[in-house]
Amino acid sequence: MKFETRKLGRTSAEVTTLGLGGATLGGNQAHLTDADAKILCLEAFDSGIRYFDTAPFYGYGRSERLVGDTLRHLDGWTLSTKVGRLLRPRKGEQSQNDDWRQPLPFEPVFDYSYDGVMRSYEDSLQRLGLDHIDILYIHDIDTFTHGAETQPKMHAAAMDGAARALDDLRSSGAVKAIGIGVNESQPIADALSHAQWDCFLLAGRYTLLEQDSLDTLLPAVEKHGASIIIGGPFNSGILVGRETWNYVKAPESVMTKVKAMARVCEAHNVPLAAAALRFPLAHPTVAGTIPGPRSAEEMNQILEWWTADIPGSLWSDLKNEKLIATNAPVPA
Repeated sequence: MKFETRKLGRTSAEVTTLGLGGATLGGNQAHLTDADAKILCLEAFDSGIRYFDTAPFYGYGRSERLVGDTLRHLDGWTLSTKVGRLLRPRKGEQSQNDDWRQPLPFEPVFDYSYDGVMRSYEDSLQRLGLDHIDILYIHDIDTFTHGAETQPKMHAAAMDGAARALDDLRSSGAVKAIGIGVNESQPIADALSHAQWDCFLLAGRYTLLEQDSLDTLLPAVEKHGASIIIGGPFNSGILVGRETWNYVKAPESVMTKVKAMARVCEAHNVPLAAAALRFPLAHPTVAGTIPGPRSAEEMNQILEWWTADIPGSLWSDLKNEKLIATNAPVPA
C-alpha cells in the first residue's frame, strides 16, 4: 500500500499520513507478548507505514525496546519518542492501579530540566538500539497528567529547560524536528511563544467526535509554521465500538452523539471508524494520524478502514445534522 507522506513544519522530516502509535506495545490496558508486538510492527511496516511513535513512559521502556528491535533491521522509517520522564529501577511491587501490563521493572520520574531531557534522549537511544531519533516531543505537560495545581509549574519548567534542550538537539542535527505531545490543546497554545516548534502530537482533541480546536489552536499552529499529528483518532475506543472515551467510560452525552454518527455512516455503508480515520487529515495543518492497534489483526482492520470508499455526501450529512463542525475541512 502506498501512503502519502507529509512534511513536518519547515523541516525535512516526513511522516506517512497513517502511522503506528506505540502505547499498546508497552502493554496499555492489555498485555502483548514480545513476539506479537514485533509482528504488529512488521505488519505496519509491510503495509507501507513508515512513521512510528513511542515513548519511555509506554511500558516503562518496553515499547521503545520493541520498536527499536523491529526498526533496527529496516530502512526508510521516521521515528518519534518523548522526553520529560526518566526511568528509575522499581524498588517495590508494581501498583495495582498501574495501567501498564507486564512493563519493564522501572518507574517513571518527571524531569523537564535541560540535563534531564539530554539524559532522556541518550537513554532512549540505548533502549531503542538505534543511532538516531527523528522527532522528540516533550511529553504530558498537561492538566490531565499533572492536575490543575501542578500543571503550570511543570509547563514553565518544560519551557525553561526541555525546550532549550530540544532546540540544541535540533540545532546540532541530532534530531530533525521538535514538539510537544499532550492530551489537551491549551498546553500547546501556551507554548507557541516559547520556541520555534515543528510539530505537535495532539491526542483526541481534533477528531470526528471533537473539533473544539478548529477555530483556536489549529489556526495558531498553522501561523506558527508547525504541523499536527493526531493521536487517538478513535478517542480511546469510543469510535470503534467500545465504551471508552478519554481513557474512562464515556458519558451518556458522548454515547448519544456517537450513535447518531454511526447511524449516518451506516446509511452511507461506511464504517464509523473509517470516517474517524480519514476526517482529521483533511485539515491542512494535520500531517498524520497514529492509531494504536493491539494486534496484527487490529492493524489489518485499520488498513481495511483506511481504504474504505467514503462518498462526499457522508460529510455533508454529518454537517447537516450538526454532528461535525460546519466549517471543518473534509476529505475530497
